[in-house]
This record gives sequence, C-alpha cells and structure tokens, in this order.
Amino acid sequence: MALPTTANGLPAIPGAARAGFARTWARRLGRLTESRPAAIGAGLVLFWVVAAILAPVIAPYPPNASSMLAVAHPTPSAAHWLGTDHLGRDILSRILWGARTVLTVAPLAVLGAAILGSLLGLTAGYYRGVVDVVIVRACDIVLSFPVIILYMIILAHFGSSAVNIVAVLTLTKAPIIARIVRGLTLELREREYVAAAKMRGESPLYIMLAEILPNARGPLIVDMCLRTGYNVVIIGALGFLGIGLPPPDPDWGGMVKDTYGMMSVWPHMALFPCAAISSLVIGFNLLAVGLREIGLRD
Repeated sequence: MALPTTANGLPAIPGAARAGFARTWARRLGRLTESRPAAIGAGLVLFWVVAAILAPVIAPYPPNASSMLAVAHPTPSAAHWLGTDHLGRDILSRILWGARTVLTVAPLAVLGAAILGSLLGLTAGYYRGVVDVVIVRACDIVLSFPVIILYMIILAHFGSSAVNIVAVLTLTKAPIIARIVRGLTLELREREYVAAAKMRGESPLYIMLAEILPNARGPLIVDMCLRTGYNVVIIGALGFLGIGLPPPDPDWGGMVKDTYGMMSVWPHMALFPCAAISSLVIGFNLLAVGLREIGLRD
C-alpha cells in the first residue's frame, strides 16, 4: 500500500501521528515541572535564550557604541542600567549581544562532540576487540593533554574565531562522550532487541544507530546539558586569556579581561559579566540534575 504524499512528493504525516508527536513532547516538557531543579534550570536557560534572540530589540545601545561622556562616569545610572566599561560601552547591551555568541558556540560544540563521540563510542563498544583498543587508546592520548594548554596552542596557531573554538571544543570533548557511549554500548549490545535485530539480518550500522543509540539517549542528554555549561565556562576562560572571540565582538570572558586592572575601582565592569556566566552555567547544571531526577521516559 503506497503512502500518501504531499505536493512536493514527500511522504505525508498523518494528522494522528502529528498529534501523537506533539502530545509526546508536551508530556516530556511538562515533566520538567516535576523537579524543582529542572524547572529552575530550564527557566534560567530559557531566560538567556530569549534575551539572546531579542538582543537587537531590547539592547538599549549597539554593543560597540562608545560614549565619551560615559567614560568619565561609568557607574550604573538611568542611562546605563549596568554602567559602562572603560571605553564607554554599555555593559547591558554587550551582555545581551554576548549571550547570542555564547548560546551559539557552546551548544554547537557540544552537538559536534556528541555526534563524533557517539560514533566512536558505538563503534568501539559494538565491535570490541582491536577496534575498541585503538579507539580507546586514541581517546586516552587526547585526554592526556592539559586542555587549556591545548586550546592555547591550537587557537594561537589557527587563530581565534567562533568556528575554530567550536572545532577545538568538539575535538577535545568528543573522547569523553565516546567513553560514556562505549560503556553504555557494551551493556546494551547484549539486550534481546539487539539479538532480534541481528536475527532479522540488520546491518551493524542500523543496530548501532536505531537500536542501541536511542536507548542510550537518557544519560547522553544529561551529559550534554552538563557539558554545555562547562563549555560556557571554557569560552569565558578563553576570552579572559585573550584567545577567545576576536574583539570588538562582545565576549563575556573578554569583558572581564578588559577591566582586569580596574576591578578594585569599578567592580561592576567585571561583576555583571561574571554573573551572566554563572547564571547560565547554573541553569544548565540544574537542568541536567533535574533531567536525571525525572528520567527521560516517554
């Protein structure tokens, strides 16, 4: 029996299937309210997501606009709610625009690390033997390097940019996720549904992606939430060390670095960017804790 198609030739999704999909995700999102950490964490993350999306609308000034009058009086005022930095740039505007960068780079790096790490972990855990040994030893080599020194070497050689930061975070975090997925795969490959798939003649790739990986998604999603928070800290640290996103684009860590010598005189210049980093990291950590509490059951 042929499936109904849309005008462009793609299979049509029945209304019942669409409604069932919507109900499933509504139920999953609704379960976040069952855990206080999950609800608070989701609220903090959602706050920064909305702030980043609406930054062009709600930011009172362009992020790089400088006011000579504000240089002499950088403290918070009616004109500049969070004050200005040493160049007279509005701190609130730069924090809002900086959220767009952080919430783009950090999740993309986690997604890249999750894809690469999952493929490596599935392959190592499913095939075992020599394949397992080679992949695990390669991961050990990467993990043996001090990460900050590795970041500095790579970014100093290739240059600091959003693309390079995503790439270096992906390469350094993928081995950790690979170890997690490998451990889950070693357990799940012995389950009955995997044996049934083998008896049906399914390919190893199908078994890994369609049978094992979906059943490992719970711990993997929790780890991805935690790792996104870690990436926010790392991006801030790179900006503070001067190897983060190139100026003058707003970078929370770079904002702290720019006012390093003036913290004792104008502490607000560093306090508010640090508070932004902390609140976003706490949000992702609480969300991960909450997801672990309520589980990811359908």
